[in-house]
Amino acid sequence: MSQKIQTKGPHALAEALKALKTIMSLTMLDMQDCSIGEKGAQDLAEALKINLTLTTLNLQSNSIEENGAQGLGEALKTNSTLTTLDLEDNSIGEKGAQALGEALKTNSTLTTLDLEDNSIGEKGAQALGEALKTNSTLTTLYLEDNSIGEKGAQALGEALNTNSTLTTLNLCGNSIGDNEAQALGEALKTNSTLITLDLEDNSIGENGAQALGEALKTNSTLTNLYLEKNSIGEKGAQALGEALKTNSTLTNLYLENNSIGRKGAQALGEALKTNSTLTTLDLQNNSIGEKGAQTLGETLKTNSTLTTLYLEDNSIGEKGAQALGEALKTNSTLTTLNLWHNSIGDNGAQALGETLKTNSTLTTLNLWGNSIGDKGAQALGEVLKTNSTLTTLNLRENSIGEKGAQALGEALKTNSTLTTLNLWGNSIGDNGAQALGEALKINSTLTTLNLRRNSIGDKGAQALGEALKTNLTLTSLNLLSNKIGDKGAQGLGEALKINSALATLDLQNNSIRENGAQALGEALKTNSILTTLNLQSNSIGENGAQGLGEALKTNSTLTTLNLWRNLIGDNGAQALGEALKTNSTLTNLNLRSNKIWIKGLLAFSEALKANLTLTTLNLEDNNTTGKIAPVLFQSLMTMSTLTTLNLGYKSIEEDEVQELGEALKSNSSLISLNLQTNSIDDNGAQALAEALKTNSTLATLFLQNNSIGSNGAHSLGEALKTNSTLTILDLENNSIGEEGAQALGEALMINATLTTLDLWRNSIGSNGARALAEALKINATLTTLYLHSNAIGDNGAISLSEALKTNSVLSTLDLWGNSIGDNGAQALAEALKINSTLTTLDLQKNTIRDNGALALAEVLEINSTMTTLNLWHNSIGDSGIGVLHRVSQAVALRIRL
Repeated sequence: MSQKIQTKGPHALAEALKALKTIMSLTMLDMQDCSIGEKGAQDLAEALKINLTLTTLNLQSNSIEENGAQGLGEALKTNSTLTTLDLEDNSIGEKGAQALGEALKTNSTLTTLDLEDNSIGEKGAQALGEALKTNSTLTTLYLEDNSIGEKGAQALGEALNTNSTLTTLNLCGNSIGDNEAQALGEALKTNSTLITLDLEDNSIGENGAQALGEALKTNSTLTNLYLEKNSIGEKGAQALGEALKTNSTLTNLYLENNSIGRKGAQALGEALKTNSTLTTLDLQNNSIGEKGAQTLGETLKTNSTLTTLYLEDNSIGEKGAQALGEALKTNSTLTTLNLWHNSIGDNGAQALGETLKTNSTLTTLNLWGNSIGDKGAQALGEVLKTNSTLTTLNLRENSIGEKGAQALGEALKTNSTLTTLNLWGNSIGDNGAQALGEALKINSTLTTLNLRRNSIGDKGAQALGEALKTNLTLTSLNLLSNKIGDKGAQGLGEALKINSALATLDLQNNSIRENGAQALGEALKTNSILTTLNLQSNSIGENGAQGLGEALKTNSTLTTLNLWRNLIGDNGAQALGEALKTNSTLTNLNLRSNKIWIKGLLAFSEALKANLTLTTLNLEDNNTTGKIAPVLFQSLMTMSTLTTLNLGYKSIEEDEVQELGEALKSNSSLISLNLQTNSIDDNGAQALAEALKTNSTLATLFLQNNSIGSNGAHSLGEALKTNSTLTILDLENNSIGEEGAQALGEALMINATLTTLDLWRNSIGSNGARALAEALKINATLTTLYLHSNAIGDNGAISLSEALKTNSVLSTLDLWGNSIGDNGAQALAEALKINSTLTTLDLQKNTIRDNGALALAEVLEINSTMTTLNLWHNSIGDSGIGVLHRVSQAVALRIRL
């Protein structure tokens, strides 16, 4: 039996502990994002010591930190049932990883451990490496984004020399370079159990790839190797190619975005002529050109194992496509070919079309963004008449007009295998849509048709509607951003009355008014299949909303209804509210940017007291004046299902926010509340803060663009000292000043759940930055801090730098537009020599010159965690820019200048 905990903080912990004690058959417990903190994890650990049934525990995003991990480590020493433990995003640090490593030395049941994004560092990885030398049960270890460094990777490599159980190791995003890759390569020469190695998004160059290639020559177990987003170049690809000539186990090789070029592709192509095991090769975005594609084409003529080939964004041109087409005439194994954005043109499409006349294995063909035009579409249409294997065809953004669509329509009349056709962003018009409609009357296999942005009007929609009356297979139809009006919607509505297959209909951004919406409403009264209807950005008005409301009273299948920006006022909202009182299926209702006010809100308030299914209600930006009054908020006191409420841009005033605060004190369902751009002042903030002291579910609170000031920030700070569920707080543009920042800083010294704090444009100054810095020296949960445009200057940057020397959790720091000069930049550089968690630093629009840039460049050559540095719009000269460019290339760091 499995159980997912929906509450947060102490309530979530109590519920979990009760389940562990009373449910004798409980095997899976999901506590993701429950904000239990380190004390909660310790209490769970105590329960695990005596529990005899639980096999899977998910504690993702709970801020358990090192103490919580240590408690779980102790539990694992005696627990004999747990097989899967997910601790992703918990800031356990090196000490937490060390504790888990100690436990793994004696634990004999755990098979899967996920420690992704935990800042375990090299010492933590070393501890786990030591454990793997003796552990005999762990098969899967995820260490993505952990800054394990050279020593950590080497320790894991050493462990793989003797470990005989680990089959999957994920080291994605760890700034692993050539030395670390060489250590792993050495391990693979002797290791006989590892099946999957993920090294995506690291800094492996040609030397590292060569080391891995050497290992693959003798390794006999690895089947999956992920090297996307590295810098192996043509020589690295050549080394891997040599390995593939003799390797007999690798089945999947991912090399996306590695700059392997023509020569690299040719080397891999040569290898595939003799290799008999590789089934998937991903070469997306590698500049292989037409010659690289031609070599791969020659390979496919003889290769008999490759089933999937990704060549997206490689500039292969029509000659490259022709070469691949020739190959597919004889190839009998390839099932998926991705040629997205390759400029193959109509000649390339015609060549592929000729191929498909005889090819009997290809099932998926992606030609998105290739300018194939009508001629290319006609060639593909001809082949679809006889082809009996292709199931998915993506022709998005290819300049196909009505003639191309007509050819495809003719093909669909006889084709019996295609299930998905994507024609998004072409120009098929009414005539093209009519041709496809005629085809759908006969076709019995197509399930998904995307006609987004194709200049289809009423006649085209009516034709598709006629088709839907008899079609029994199409389940998804996308008509977003066309020119469909009431007549087109009426045609589709008539079809929905009898159609028994369509589940999703997207009519966003057309010209449907009240008559069209009423027709769709009439259809929903009898339709029992449609689950999602998107009418965003039409003009259905009051009468249209009333028609849909009437339908919802009896409809029993629709779960999502999007009416954003439709000129709906109180009358329409009242109709929808009445419907919600009895409707038992709708879960998501979007009414953003309409004209709903008091009467409409009262209707929703009453509806929410009775409704038991709606979880998301979006009322943002309803552009009215006056007061909301407490009517909507009162329903929150009893509402048990609503989790997301968006009331942005609503001119909420003081007494209304106080009513909302009262409601939040007793509400136990709301998780996300958006109050941005209102008229909330310090009294309103105080009311919300009082609620946060007792509320145990709210995790996200957006208050940007209000007027809470320093007093409001002080109230929120007091609340954060005891609140144990809020993880995201957005206070952008609220004039909190340095005193407000100081109050929040005090709170962060105690708070153990907040992970993201946005203080953009708040005039906190250097003193405010200093207060936040002091907090960061102690706080162990905040991962993201936005201080954009706060005039903190060099002194503020220096204070934050001091904090970064000891802080072990912050990963993103935004200091955009803060008048930081060389002194501030140099201080930050000093901090980065020690800090091992910060990955993103935004310093754009400051006053940094060459000295600051050089200091940052120097430290980036030794820092192993930074992935993104933004220095755009500073005052850096040519010498500084040159050094930074060199560093960015050497360490695969994204630097914007």
